[in-house]
Amino acid sequence: MEFAIVDIETTGGDSRSGGITEIAVLIHNGEEITETFQTLLNPRQSIPAYITGLTGIDSEMVRNAPYFEEVADKIWGLLEGRVFVAHQVNFDFGFLKTAFSSLGKDLTNAKLCTVRLARKVFPGLSSYSLGRVCEAKKIPIEARHRAMGDAKATAILFDQMLKFQPETVRGFLKSKNSFRFLPPNFPSHKYSDLPKSCGVYYMLDSHGKVIYVGKAINIQERFRSHFSGNLYYPQKQELKAAVADIRWELTGSEFMALLLETLEIKRIWPKYNQAIKKPKALWGLYSYLDGNGYTRFQLARLKKNLQPIETFFSQEEGRGFLKEATESFKLCQRLSGLRSVTCRSVMDESCEGACEGNIPSKKYNEKVQNFLKSIQDRKGVIKIELEGRNENEKAVCVFEKGILTHYGFKNLNEEDDSFALKSVTPYPETAYVFRQFFHQFSLEQVEIIDRIEQKPREVLPLGF
Repeated sequence: MEFAIVDIETTGGDSRSGGITEIAVLIHNGEEITETFQTLLNPRQSIPAYITGLTGIDSEMVRNAPYFEEVADKIWGLLEGRVFVAHQVNFDFGFLKTAFSSLGKDLTNAKLCTVRLARKVFPGLSSYSLGRVCEAKKIPIEARHRAMGDAKATAILFDQMLKFQPETVRGFLKSKNSFRFLPPNFPSHKYSDLPKSCGVYYMLDSHGKVIYVGKAINIQERFRSHFSGNLYYPQKQELKAAVADIRWELTGSEFMALLLETLEIKRIWPKYNQAIKKPKALWGLYSYLDGNGYTRFQLARLKKNLQPIETFFSQEEGRGFLKEATESFKLCQRLSGLRSVTCRSVMDESCEGACEGNIPSKKYNEKVQNFLKSIQDRKGVIKIELEGRNENEKAVCVFEKGILTHYGFKNLNEEDDSFALKSVTPYPETAYVFRQFFHQFSLEQVEIIDRIEQKPREVLPLGF
């Protein structure tokens, strides 16, 4: 078995927009280095000043260097049939895979990450960056942040690990090893412990700080999807390099997971979550009577002097809301503003003919009133009960004007008096989740509460 030990320098962290400025490849036959290759490359773009400051490579140095396609066959020949080895391997592999893809070649080598390998072979180091590992193992780096200097240091490190624990290296290479996708600082046993249930998960760095919060129907599968395949975005590459631990909280349902995820992102503001911007309603739902006495609906941008029936963050959200209403209350899609032709012309059998005057306007408007009442009910105080985290539990949420204010999990074997709901900060973002899922709840799950008899407290008793 032979190994191609690779290091590249680039114009940035994104393989889709960045270019390779230098590459070094060292061939290791399992005993020693047998061949080396190094070249500067012209990336066809300027090199940012901060990259020059890090690597010493500037645009003038690569002006007359070959383009990647000019040396692609040579590099392909060095990599073909060999195990691709690098420190933070997905970075180097991702850039080369993208470069070869532009030439119609698919790079599919088996990969070894010397970060992950070093964590296994040399546990307990304070850092597994190339510089720190080499410092700890007395490995010289001739030219830090240059391709050949870093590649030679990686090769010496790999050679030490291969000869010290060859069985560990072989273990990483087994085709049945399903943990190659894992972040380099993330132990495989923690992945195995992840539940395949619905909930919220928290990624932590090596200092125990939460750096990402997410929700999933299957937490283990969602965690894997974060780091499988090509990590094109620099932020994802940084997250993969940073995550060292994970914890989670089961929720029992996607609805509860979405709500809790929103609350936790707003509370913690993790580094790698894109900030949830405060939503701003831009669209409104309006109604009017047409000349035949039928109630019609129109989605339009909010108007200063008109009070909408309901507001939405986007036209798409409003159309989705109306589509659900037409199905739930048997309303006409044409009269609801969702289509411009009669329902019969598109063979929509769910319409009872209101758009062609086949049912009295009074009968149709009664269905509209039921729809409008459901909207009004949601603007009050609502308690929703749904499945809990196990069969002996149920989840309870309270919404005021569509915004989550309290939630909790009730043990069905306990008395109601022993159960209390947790009060939460009322974030407008939870209203979007509420509207998404409200139509899915049965009448038995929803209780309309006219008022709360006392001001909200830190803990609100279930009985109200």
